[in-house]
Amino acid sequence: MIAFSNCKINLGLHILNKRDDGFHNLETVFYSIPLNDCLELIPGKNDAINQVNFHSFGLSIDGDSNQNLIVKAYHLLAKDFELKPIDFYLLKNIPMGAGLGGGSSNAAFALKMLNEHFKLNISIQKLKEYAAILGSDCAYFIENTPSFAKGKGEVIETIDLSLKGYFFVLINPNIHVSTAEAFSNVYIRGEQQTSLKDLIKNSVEKWKSLIENDFEKSVFLNHPEIKKLKEKLYDNGAIYASMSGSGSSVFGLFKENIDLKNQFEGNFYFSCTL
Repeated sequence: MIAFSNCKINLGLHILNKRDDGFHNLETVFYSIPLNDCLELIPGKNDAINQVNFHSFGLSIDGDSNQNLIVKAYHLLAKDFELKPIDFYLLKNIPMGAGLGGGSSNAAFALKMLNEHFKLNISIQKLKEYAAILGSDCAYFIENTPSFAKGKGEVIETIDLSLKGYFFVLINPNIHVSTAEAFSNVYIRGEQQTSLKDLIKNSVEKWKSLIENDFEKSVFLNHPEIKKLKEKLYDNGAIYASMSGSGSSVFGLFKENIDLKNQFEGNFYFSCTL
């Protein structure tokens, strides 16, 4: 079984306040982008139960493979179901530490694949609950449709939003921005009169003056080169540009197809018509 787990961008990200549990309440809009990893599930060769092997190719993944969210997804379901052994093979294309949710997407797709492969009949809502245990934005990738998210990012509501026809450019400067770094000195806006859920309803041409990513203030301070990438997208005619998530990727929306690859040489570059 093979699946192509896509990434997402954040259209705006507001940090509202700090919670008693140490996390932050935020609001954001998730939008899926057709930049994919490839994930394959193959049945194991023995009769053991609750055993998973993980193999990765492509972009290097740091850390202990047993801590990978794909492996954690298997063991999470294995707490409630008796699962036969499987092997997961991941071809990694989506940059990591880039604000694109690639790891979260892998985890969510792994849950869906395990559900289908083992015929577990887990409902969409229950899959979302499992996914939320693995990570704040994992649940989004279960249905994978434009959504408004709040809380830690795990309270998700599907919205009517389409960027069909816009040309999309994504740049990643090969800088890893950790969540801890992004939250250091982060701007907390507090209560606001207008929610991002309402702001996103404005035309894309108005987003530049209305929709912000609050992580930009702290990340741009530490990495001015990321700020310059965003400015360069505007200089080349983007009608809206932003950093995605907690960084370090930036993206631009254009009305027409444009080739900027030579201008961003040395950076990860992806473009498509949405």
